[in-house]
Amino acid sequence: MKPAPFVRHVPRTLDEALATLAEVATEDGRILAGGQSLVPIMAFRLAKPTHLVDINEVEGLDKLVDDGKTLTIGACVRHAAFHTPVTASPLGALLSYVARHIAHYPIRMRGTFCGSLAHADPSSEWCLTSATLDAVMVAKSIKGAREIKAAEFFDGIMSTVLKEDELLAEVRLPLLAEDAKFGFYEFSRRAGDFAMSASLVTYRLDGGKMTDAHVGLGGAEPSPRRIPEAEAELNGKAPSDAAFRAAGEAASAAIEPLEDHQTDAEYRRDLVKAVVRRALEHSLT
Repeated sequence: MKPAPFVRHVPRTLDEALATLAEVATEDGRILAGGQSLVPIMAFRLAKPTHLVDINEVEGLDKLVDDGKTLTIGACVRHAAFHTPVTASPLGALLSYVARHIAHYPIRMRGTFCGSLAHADPSSEWCLTSATLDAVMVAKSIKGAREIKAAEFFDGIMSTVLKEDELLAEVRLPLLAEDAKFGFYEFSRRAGDFAMSASLVTYRLDGGKMTDAHVGLGGAEPSPRRIPEAEAELNGKAPSDAAFRAAGEAASAAIEPLEDHQTDAEYRRDLVKAVVRRALEHSLT
């Protein structure tokens, strides 16, 4: 199939992009950056935007800046930018490892970090990363800018709190401490498919015991999020099989699992136990 007719706008400045978006937002105007999610659903006519605001020519939206405290990722930064570490912080290695699990190489060359967050697929690796690391999203419109915490940004399956005239201009990820450990694991039917469940974990060691544990879960519920019940099973304990299994059990019990044509609630709860435990095991390698 082919997309329904639309008008493509190509602004050159951020102000022009925001002004155009404000003008066409009420007519189902959409932002186009990488297009790896939007264009396929347009081709199937699951979405029929009448206007596309193509931001690829807007100067400055490709910024990727480490200021010593946070990593700022602009709206046009591609997944492929993270194939190699973009910061000396352990965050650089984390993002590089996660990026290799996103879809396939051609998609990573075009798709964008911020576009993935705006699309808000429950299985998105970058949505999981942002939720786990307590990212801050910066939304901009002609009315100004606002900062949105990751815990408040996602609003269900493929839904966010972004307003129709707002552009997700950048995402800010806090840098990890130099001694931070991380682990990531996802399960899908085939390599490159959407994950049926995924977990990202980070923590630090203090006297051989885990502290500041973050346990994130994606693909299992309508939105990715941290699981405080699992984090409580880690903090104050030494890394061990028993602690990792307890965290997996706690995560499994804490979720309201999605059900679909592939899985029921019981299956997804079992899957969550496994992906959390394996993400934690990866943190030791």
